[in-house]
Amino acid sequence: MSGVKRSNAQRLKDSLEDDIINGRLAPGERLDLEVLGRAYNVSRTPVREAIQQLVASGLVTVSPKKGTFVARVGINQLIEMFEVMAELEGMCGRLAARRITAGELVELDEALARCEIAAEAGDPDEYYYENEGFHHCIYAASHNGFLADEARQLKQRLKPYRRLQLQVRHRMDTSLAEHRDIVAAIKAGDAQAAENSLRQHVLIQGERFSDFVSSVKRLDDVRSTSMA
Repeated sequence: MSGVKRSNAQRLKDSLEDDIINGRLAPGERLDLEVLGRAYNVSRTPVREAIQQLVASGLVTVSPKKGTFVARVGINQLIEMFEVMAELEGMCGRLAARRITAGELVELDEALARCEIAAEAGDPDEYYYENEGFHHCIYAASHNGFLADEARQLKQRLKPYRRLQLQVRHRMDTSLAEHRDIVAAIKAGDAQAAENSLRQHVLIQGERFSDFVSSVKRLDDVRSTSMA
């Protein structure tokens, strides 16, 4: 994460996120906030912050007077969300190619370099966070605050599944190559190429679609088994 230490809330959220998408916490399972605090040796504040972030990403639901529960997101809804994300990212890329400043180009190059370091280390989680920084540079360079906010919010909701994608063999290397193409298009001021490159980078289709559906179904099978 660019050398920035993760907060207790962030570390707890990441751990719970991993437990949910890998089936260790099943859909419908109740989360006891007191137990979580003791298990992770953190106070109530980080637990509440972590739960709020998981609610925002759609992985957890909170029912008044009933408690906090692991949610379940259907594959069709996930695909629809990725489709919208691809369009938002494409728009950001198109505007960034036209509006990016010299200083923002330097920041984008630096973000790409950090992605390369994480990829060389073979660390999907570290790469995810550097990848997040890379995309945030493009959002900022679009100079459209409303569009950037919408892209960030949806990206946050899809975070656990984007992290899951990076665990597919060779996906990290492919993602890095796509980043280089995106940067080249933005530097060239080619708005159409930047838009197309970012849209294809995010859109789940072809072999990536098959791999993604297979991964999600595998997780569903693990969850079903754990509930049996």
